[in-house]
Amino acid sequence: MTDIHPNQRVAVLADSQNLYHTAQSLYSRNIDYSSLLAEAVSDRELTRAIAYVIRADSPEEEKFFEALIDIGFETKIKEIKTFGDGTKKADWDVGMSLDAVTLANHVDTVVLCTGDGDFSRLCSHLRHEGVKVEVMAFGSSTAEELIEATDEFTDLSDDENRFLL
Repeated sequence: MTDIHPNQRVAVLADSQNLYHTAQSLYSRNIDYSSLLAEAVSDRELTRAIAYVIRADSPEEEKFFEALIDIGFETKIKEIKTFGDGTKKADWDVGMSLDAVTLANHVDTVVLCTGDGDFSRLCSHLRHEGVKVEVMAFGSSTAEELIEATDEFTDLSDDENRFLL
């Protein structure tokens, strides 16, 4: 593990759907994004904090999006798609990955806030490029290949009262 120092430039990319559904299914609670961001940045220089969210026409979502901005995240919003058979899909995997690769030349560390194993290949790529990769997620629902692909894993379940509302 690389020591944290104040001149490290960090980008925080939060997969809001993954975090939300995991926090709801495990604890029936919501994520404390302020605590999440503070822990992700630690004593380093924040370059970008991006929360990837889905617009599902829920009455509370605009307040949530505004709260994320007030905390310090920029939000990237994707509309949920409904297909002819009634199934719905909204996914930020490619968008998050592209942003991480683009930011790699401008940061020392990328913190991915997700437990989605689809990001394990991204972690390997970023590490190969010399970027430290940290993942913050709930250990019991995080893909093992993602944990193995990172430099550092923070299990949010270890301090659930800090990271959950």
